[in-house]
Amino acid sequence: MFRSVFLIAFALSLAIGGGAASAWIMIDRGFGFGAVDVGPWTAFPDLGTAAADPYSRARFARQGYLAIGQAEGIVFTAMRDSLGLPLSPTCTYQVEGPIPPSRLWTLHTAQQQSDELESSASTGAALHSLAILRREDASFDISVSRHPAPGNWLRVDGSGRFALVLTLYDTAVATTSRAVDVDLPLIRRLACD
Repeated sequence: MFRSVFLIAFALSLAIGGGAASAWIMIDRGFGFGAVDVGPWTAFPDLGTAAADPYSRARFARQGYLAIGQAEGIVFTAMRDSLGLPLSPTCTYQVEGPIPPSRLWTLHTAQQQSDELESSASTGAALHSLAILRREDASFDISVSRHPAPGNWLRVDGSGRFALVLTLYDTAVATTSRAVDVDLPLIRRLACD
């Protein structure tokens, strides 16, 4: 009798504890369900829609983010450069290449706190498409560094790893099928301190 009660209690605690632990890991860590990778950039096109998976919804609600819907745009995040190395504030990067057609785009840095991103756009470390310096052929590049640089410069703050966040507003790229086929800028590491 005591053995049966013990086995039932053990099975229940294992099931409840295992279920709670797996839900916590999925919400806290996130394994990228519905993610679209384009070079070093990652987006979640379904995040602001009814098609978003429940773990993504819970993770973004827990972190206090507000997802933009498909009709509004799409957010691409890069935590690594084009060679796959983590972005470090001690290095200088050059962001160059095409940005998909959109009414407006913004690029800002975000500090990486464990698996969460903390925006640093409030400190002025942000650029947008209406204030970018362009060459005669309409191309441009952006220097990302702690140290001031001529031309388009995006300041990096903090001491830990950071991410680049590219948001495209009012664009046709916001659907999953189109986000896969888009060309996004390369992130080249130039030098490190």
